[in-house]
Amino acid sequence: MEHKLEIIQKKWLTHNVMQFTLRKPKGFSYSAGQAAEVTLDNPEFKDQWAPFTFTSLNKHEHLEFTIKAYPKHEGITLALSKLEKGDHMVISDPWDSFKNKGPGVFIAGGTGVTPFIALLRQMEADGKVGGSRLLFSNKTEADIFLDDEFKRILGDNFMNVLTQEKRNLISTEGLIKHFLKI
Repeated sequence: MEHKLEIIQKKWLTHNVMQFTLRKPKGFSYSAGQAAEVTLDNPEFKDQWAPFTFTSLNKHEHLEFTIKAYPKHEGITLALSKLEKGDHMVISDPWDSFKNKGPGVFIAGGTGVTPFIALLRQMEADGKVGGSRLLFSNKTEADIFLDDEFKRILGDNFMNVLTQEKRNLISTEGLIKHFLKI
């Protein structure tokens, strides 16, 4: 089933990462780690869908997606980046992308972290963050998003790694193998 949803907020988290807040349909339900196919409410994109994981939790009044725009691809993410409050997106019913199996070690680069956002938020809401750890890699410091939230949820169990800056920004010290407790 397709759902046409109004954008009630668009926020740029970095120079190329956006957070969309959408009006949630009545009775719409999903779990942390689930995703939906997304497209624009535009005939030009009728057959162009892209999968994105929900970054909000089911208990929230609205839906949230965190999406990176790829202008050079001239595809759906570029078109999404041009949408504003009051515009509409079309999403599919949710489907399983990641299952919440409790505390663990999460390793992600850039917007590859998006499936983990809702999982970590859900674990925090349930009081089950435990010894979860997040190793978050980005090219530059300007590419980091949700840094404060990850630090709040995980404390010293959160590490930023930068791949294209001489000065590496890490939020904890030591060898990665010690951070991961290998």
